Amino acid sequence: MEYFGLDYLFVSHQRLFWVYLLSAAIIAILYVIFAHSVREEYAKRTIWLHSSALMDYKYFFVVSFIKVAVILPLILSSKDVALYVTLLLQESFGFIAPLALSKESVVLLYTLTLFVVGDFTRYWLHRAMHSVPLLWRFHKVHHSAVVLNPLTFYRVHPVENILFGLRYALSVGVVTGVFLYLFGAKIGLVQIVGANVFVFVFGILGANLRHSHIPLRYGDFLEKIFISPYQHQLHHTVQHSGKNFGGALAIWDALFQTLHREKAASNLEYGLGKATPYVSVLEMLYKPFIQK
Repeated sequence: MEYFGLDYLFVSHQRLFWVYLLSAAIIAILYVIFAHSVREEYAKRTIWLHSSALMDYKYFFVVSFIKVAVILPLILSSKDVALYVTLLLQESFGFIAPLALSKESVVLLYTLTLFVVGDFTRYWLHRAMHSVPLLWRFHKVHHSAVVLNPLTFYRVHPVENILFGLRYALSVGVVTGVFLYLFGAKIGLVQIVGANVFVFVFGILGANLRHSHIPLRYGDFLEKIFISPYQHQLHHTVQHSGKNFGGALAIWDALFQTLHREKAASNLEYGLGKATPYVSVLEMLYKPFIQK
């Protein structure tokens, strides 16, 4: 199914699913009440009406249309990848009887593997978007936001959308193909309202606060395993943009020495550290092709 604009509110695998937005709002309110601390500017209208935020709102609807009209027809299907991988394994190693695991065990293992492999591939593509100059030209559209709000998540250039769409198709397709070969018809997903259970849990634990000014931390121990909203906010700063590339899991950053943790700090500067190179949605779309 193709989604556009407000349809995102009712799709459980989208960050703007109303349940995830509601949970983020509740967590933010509780944080303000019990932590007695929040960056002052977040409560001000100026953050929501900031020129950067207004750009996010407009960009979201424009790029949603581009996704539907241009990008989705070009994206490789994970089902095609899965079929190819299964056939390749059969040709290479012959047919095998499904491995002797219960259906429940296979479903749980498949669900967890999809989540972990997906997060691992997301880490490396995200890191490449920062380290490869050509890719950074497109990714810096996302990092050009100087204030953060949930729609900043969608401030992504269409070229980056294509790359992450291909990453998704390949990672899901390869995992699915391998599981089909090993377990046959036993595979399935543990889901909540149609979303992978791990994606759903990640969503309701404040995923939308990652692009916000609510400095929610998980504590020193958990932040070595899971990326907290505050850790991703640090990634959006000029000072720490080369750290915390993980999606949901911090273990990749810990393993590959890109993890950064610290207590809530002041004087953090979001954006590119200079005047934004984009003054309109149109410039955000075409400038990466012509400007380094």
